[in-house]
Amino acid sequence: MSLRTAAGKTSSLALGSVLVLAMAAAGGHAATARDKPDTATGDSSGQNGLATTGDIVWWGWTPGSPVNEQYIAAFNEDYPDIHVTWRQTAIADYDAAVRPALATGSGLDVYQMSAGSANGGVAVFGSSAIDLTPAVEQALGPDWKSLLSPTGVDALTVDGELKALASGAVFSGIVWINQDLFDKYGVAAPTDWDSWKSACATFEANDVTCFVQGAAQAGFNIDTIHAIADNVEPGKFVAATRGDVPWTDASIVQAFTLWKQMFDEGIMQPGAVGYNQYPDANNDFMAQRAAMVMMGTWYTQNLVPDVMRASMEAAGSTDEPFTMLPIAFPDIAGTGNTGSLFGDVDYGQGVSANSDNQDAATTFAVWMGTSEKGQQVIADSLNLIPALKSITPNWDTVELVNPAAQEEPVKALIEQASAVTDSPRFATINADMNDALQNALTKVADGTSTPEEATADLQSAQESVG
Repeated sequence: MSLRTAAGKTSSLALGSVLVLAMAAAGGHAATARDKPDTATGDSSGQNGLATTGDIVWWGWTPGSPVNEQYIAAFNEDYPDIHVTWRQTAIADYDAAVRPALATGSGLDVYQMSAGSANGGVAVFGSSAIDLTPAVEQALGPDWKSLLSPTGVDALTVDGELKALASGAVFSGIVWINQDLFDKYGVAAPTDWDSWKSACATFEANDVTCFVQGAAQAGFNIDTIHAIADNVEPGKFVAATRGDVPWTDASIVQAFTLWKQMFDEGIMQPGAVGYNQYPDANNDFMAQRAAMVMMGTWYTQNLVPDVMRASMEAAGSTDEPFTMLPIAFPDIAGTGNTGSLFGDVDYGQGVSANSDNQDAATTFAVWMGTSEKGQQVIADSLNLIPALKSITPNWDTVELVNPAAQEEPVKALIEQASAVTDSPRFATINADMNDALQNALTKVADGTSTPEEATADLQSAQESVG
């Protein structure tokens, strides 16, 4: 999660400072060197002609510990002589950090990219990556596109070149609730405006934040307004991002009116516009200070006990893992239009054109995005909807905090998300419109613009960027 900040998937453990984790392969070799393997001798070429030795540095913002270590450990079972150093930045810092590293080729071989102009967006950083098409054809054969989700292939292709290999996709449009808090205070999951306000009144009376939103980060605000707009009239928000309907359409204006109402009537917590989704809102939910949060399918990884425990500890909590469940965004418009999901590729691995170890870096990117083993590890982490179509979570081995309560709702969520075909999250929003949306949403929230004025500004911005 991408959250990404046009949102992206935010990493569940994006802590604001850079986290460097060196994963050594068998034999305890530390990942320090970045020498290019001697492919001329053939010693470093293995299955599918991919390199089998080298030291690489992998940059990204998601999903965070302990999941990244699990990915690397599984990779090293197949490639014990490729040593991977994971370098994580906070989601809000990623673009600024990766840009100079890509320019110099120093300390970066593989890096995460997302759709469109989100953080790490391929539209911004794709030019720094090599074309992975030949490597994928070598790994999967000439029909490789039929084996991978088109969501990832299309979103990460620039001018006919595959700039990154998708790990999987994420979808938003849902709210996560702390079922333990709901049970403790006798609250039912909200389904409409009145039940949401009633739930908030009960939680606030017991010193629990009802719903927490990091309204200072664009991507998460866009998720929320998209969900509201789909509740008003499904598909209109995406149509507006594509220029097929004006932003001043009555349904979009109504969505902005409901967005404002969430602030005015106490659904949004006080000070939301100064809050970040990561780490602030995430930490409030994980520390059980808030009962609800707007996150997407990337948050499903927190149903795994070890991942939730790590997320809670990062939020300052030493409590035992709690039962969290996904619910449909409540029907605040009163239309009956609920259950909408929208998504993109969360992130993919690109290989830097300036890397001194492109062969080993390509091996890692291809393994993550095309191998059954790599994709199964991703599926079982519950972090993404896998890019390889044939892979689904192995529910016989996936461990959940509360299987009786969580397994069926999560299976249904993954099945629904996997069936979404044309409802993008950020892929149709360029950098200029991302900024314009954040400005419009902030001005409506703080009362400096009316919904009508804000949507008119959006329409002007859309026309100016073509």
